[in-house]
Amino acid sequence: MKTRLQLFFLYVCFSVQLIYSQNTITLEDIWLKFKFRTNPPPSFTFTKEGNFYITEDEKNNIIKKDLLTGNITETLVALSDIQKLYSDIKIEDYQISPQEKYLLIFNQRELIYRHSSKFITYLWDIKNKKLILLSNGEKIMFPKFSNDETKIAYIKNNNIYFTDLTTLQETPVTIDGEWNKIKNGWADWVYEEEFGKPDLFEWSNDGNYIAYLKFNESKVKEYVMDIYNNNAYPDKYSFKYPKAGEDNSEVTLWIFNLKSKENKIIPTDNNFQNIYIPRIKWLQHAHQLCYITLNRHQNHLQMFLFNPSDFSVKKIFEEQSDTYIEINDNWQFVNKDKEFLWLSNKNGFQHIYRYDISGKLINPVTSGNFDIESILDVDETKKEIYYTSTENSVINRPVYKITFDGKKKTLISPAEGFNNIQLSPDKKYFILFTHSANTPPVYSLYQNKDNKFIKMLENNQELIDKMKNYSLSKKEFYTFKNRDGIELHYWIMKPVNFDSNNKHPVFVTAYNGPGINKVNNAWEYEYWFHQFLCQNGYIVACADGRGTFGKGKSFWHCTYLQLGKLETEDQTDFIRYLKQQSYVDKNKIFFEGWSYGGFMALNMITKAPDEIKGAISIAPVSNWKFYDNIYTERYMRLPKENPHGYNELSPINFVKNIKGKLLLIHGTADDNVHLQNAMEFVKECVNQNKSIEYFVYPNKNHGIYGGYTRLHLYSMIYNFLQKN
Repeated sequence: MKTRLQLFFLYVCFSVQLIYSQNTITLEDIWLKFKFRTNPPPSFTFTKEGNFYITEDEKNNIIKKDLLTGNITETLVALSDIQKLYSDIKIEDYQISPQEKYLLIFNQRELIYRHSSKFITYLWDIKNKKLILLSNGEKIMFPKFSNDETKIAYIKNNNIYFTDLTTLQETPVTIDGEWNKIKNGWADWVYEEEFGKPDLFEWSNDGNYIAYLKFNESKVKEYVMDIYNNNAYPDKYSFKYPKAGEDNSEVTLWIFNLKSKENKIIPTDNNFQNIYIPRIKWLQHAHQLCYITLNRHQNHLQMFLFNPSDFSVKKIFEEQSDTYIEINDNWQFVNKDKEFLWLSNKNGFQHIYRYDISGKLINPVTSGNFDIESILDVDETKKEIYYTSTENSVINRPVYKITFDGKKKTLISPAEGFNNIQLSPDKKYFILFTHSANTPPVYSLYQNKDNKFIKMLENNQELIDKMKNYSLSKKEFYTFKNRDGIELHYWIMKPVNFDSNNKHPVFVTAYNGPGINKVNNAWEYEYWFHQFLCQNGYIVACADGRGTFGKGKSFWHCTYLQLGKLETEDQTDFIRYLKQQSYVDKNKIFFEGWSYGGFMALNMITKAPDEIKGAISIAPVSNWKFYDNIYTERYMRLPKENPHGYNELSPINFVKNIKGKLLLIHGTADDNVHLQNAMEFVKECVNQNKSIEYFVYPNKNHGIYGGYTRLHLYSMIYNFLQKN
């Protein structure tokens, strides 16, 4: 019989053997082999009938399946047959038309800005098995069918065209388009990036009109990037980019009448440079066009209805703020266009409001000390709204539904984690997408009537099983209080063999930009790099300071006119809080961030140099006058109106304070946060005789990815940590 001491010894040996028999995570696993990627949901589109969906089978056929049984009911397109008939066409991507008459086939993609591309585009007539080359093989952007699918409109060479699919005749809608001068129907760089809408032309529901925005970029200054292609001289890529305080595009709203072939301008505002038109939308029933305008300060929003039959314009709604108003797509017309739903934080927290078509408030739909993040869907028959909110803590996003009158609120997802749903067109079923910080995504099909589970679509079981072969650290969530007594959320990951009696180096990561949270009970691929660091003895931590989302307008908008000030205070307080923990090596704390997080990393190394040993700043803004005007002026106003904010809150002006180690990384083809930010910062480091490490990635944009790039990047980060 073994003694207690012997049993204890065996237990310890077994535990140690178990720990060291686990696989180790490598950077190659993460960024070269992508060993830990999650599976996406089964790729499909709900059909207009609702009880069926369109997907691909193992033979590359586009098929229609019964939603409940999974049985194939129809083969719509055999892609392999098209490929055999037209072997010279590589199908890079495709899209089924809404009425299932056509298959759009995209070929030879060419990236324009970060979110827009053009393709050689083909139409496959599904019924007649006929291939149609659109626009004589010239590359086009944003193809859109008319509702009856007899016509298709698109952008080509900065102009709008449409093709009649019965005659195959192509007709120009505009003819004055010219690169870096006039853009018709698609956004200039800053609209695309900051308003999130690259395509800005829309068919009317009856197919008689096309409404569109025209961008006159003539007065906007150009930014030029070198592109390195192994030639004797680098290529030049120039595009219009309005920086803080600089001239904007002159934006006008137009309508094209397909019957008369006439273009007419819609009355909006005479001050075209200082007014934004971020959204246009045709009503479904009233045959009117709704458009939204914002003033340059982005604190006065107005909504108008335009009637093409008599060219009348009527203002139906406006909202003003003492700070700013964010543009989103969380608004829609309901009840046969007699009402609309609107998201606003005008009363302190962001909630859903219901208005009639004249702009009169009918009722607030939601209320409480939490923020609604987004409206996911609306069931007009049952008068129900589906949305996500921060009601169950700012770290979670549960899905609720509620009736138009603000009653019968029902939780239809787990209360914890991040959740989303996709409803079938008839609203009888929904796909629930749920994940959490330590659990990969799960996709399930439910019956909407009683939230009844029907079947699992994807549970990422393969990844879950793989995770059992590794000793993983748990991401844990807590709160602390900053210097002003405000409670802030953070997460922390400790080494697997964590011993509170030992001192550990700390890797602090952050973003902390306006309305953007990183302390989320949500799955993210960065989790694996953080596990890699924990495996190598590091503590990894992240805090969301003031200015982030979910705790009401006063918390969210308190950084107005002073970007970086309160956020730097909060990140400094977080590091001081970590230093109070017995297991933290207070002399080995590094701060890392990307984009706005990179801006924060520069702030920490220049404004809190005694609190950290070093910083890693990736693609940062170093001076707010270098960044685009829509984003920067929304939060800081124009430089001439806020010189103190621009000067005192740009880290480039405090380089003299640097004490620790700094690694600065940027892509030379970053069309968002320009390389200029890094170059000017390095220049100032030379002026102040401050030594830093600096690395640029040729031809890489703001995401810095492609091929070995991410492996190279994260290897450099890890080596920098180890060396210092």
